[in-house]
Amino acid sequence: MSAIQSDSTTVRYPGSARGPFLPAQGLIERVRADKGLLRRVLMIGGVALVASVALAFWLTGGRYVSTDDSYVQTAKLMVSTDVSGLVNTVNVREGQHVRKGDVLFTLDPRPFQIALDNSKAQLAQVAQTVVSTKADYQSMLSSAAAQRAQVDLDQKNYVRYAALLKANAIAPATYDQSRLTLATAQQQLVSLQQTAQTQLAKLNGDPNIAVEKTPQYQQARAAVDEAQRQLDHTVVRAPFNGVVAEVDSLQPGTLVISAMSAFSTTSAVGLVGTDNVWIEAHMKETDLTRVKNGEPVDISIDTYPGRTWKGHVEAVSAASGAAFSVLPAENASGNWVKVTQRIPVRITIDRHKNDPDLRSGMSTVVDIDTGHRRWYRMLFGG
Repeated sequence: MSAIQSDSTTVRYPGSARGPFLPAQGLIERVRADKGLLRRVLMIGGVALVASVALAFWLTGGRYVSTDDSYVQTAKLMVSTDVSGLVNTVNVREGQHVRKGDVLFTLDPRPFQIALDNSKAQLAQVAQTVVSTKADYQSMLSSAAAQRAQVDLDQKNYVRYAALLKANAIAPATYDQSRLTLATAQQQLVSLQQTAQTQLAKLNGDPNIAVEKTPQYQQARAAVDEAQRQLDHTVVRAPFNGVVAEVDSLQPGTLVISAMSAFSTTSAVGLVGTDNVWIEAHMKETDLTRVKNGEPVDISIDTYPGRTWKGHVEAVSAASGAAFSVLPAENASGNWVKVTQRIPVRITIDRHKNDPDLRSGMSTVVDIDTGHRRWYRMLFGG
């Protein structure tokens, strides 16, 4: 076995029974030199490795931009009606899938049916009035023609009596009576003609006008159409395919006030669309340098970990989210801090038949592939 003599100027190699001896001080210096060299190699190599990795990341980076400030969006609507009335039936339940045109709820139709019947009666009355006006006009024309003949006769009598008066063949009273009779007949003719013109004006200036083309009839017809429209709107249908929500607030007997009357609905049925589903991502303005419509997107949804959807950029908003704010930020005091703005990006999801349900408001993470490569630009200038 090898031994080391601490008080000697020489030392044998450890693990060797025989062999040359080296000075102890030289061995220590050699070990120290080896450690310093190793330290320098590790320091220089580590820095070089980190620099190489950083350069590789930089050259291959910049292709993808991502954000977790993104959410599933769908068509959403509080379905109500533009007429006021009492809820008669509620035909759906919470979470029910409905198709476009399915009945959601109905209002009591009786008041609207009464209004429709009344409008139809008014329409029939107007039609009768128009026919009567046309008949009255023809009757007045006949009366005016007869009166004109009477005026002609009275005119002849007046001329005859005037000649006889010059010959002193009649009394002056007889001449005065003939003149008064002629004046009265002329006034009656003028009155009949004016009344006939009034009736003609009611017929829109055309004595042969069709009943359906008169203003009175068209006004009554419009009232019937409006009453029919309101009756039709007592049956509220789904405007698109979706899932029903917020049904509990609507029960039979609830009074629904139309938005046209109260500027807001008191009751309605929520409907969340299932056909048109998209992602609304709020991207930093600095990340949109190379984002264009149609670029592919990888979508991860927090509800379904480990699953990835494919999609593409449909549109980049023309304005930031702050631009549509009700109270946009203003720099009136001069104390201004620059804040990176968020631009809404609409992303279409490529969905398949067996995909899980996507609900409005789900949180997502999107990665947009811009196709940008720094190394390619450096080498080829593209």
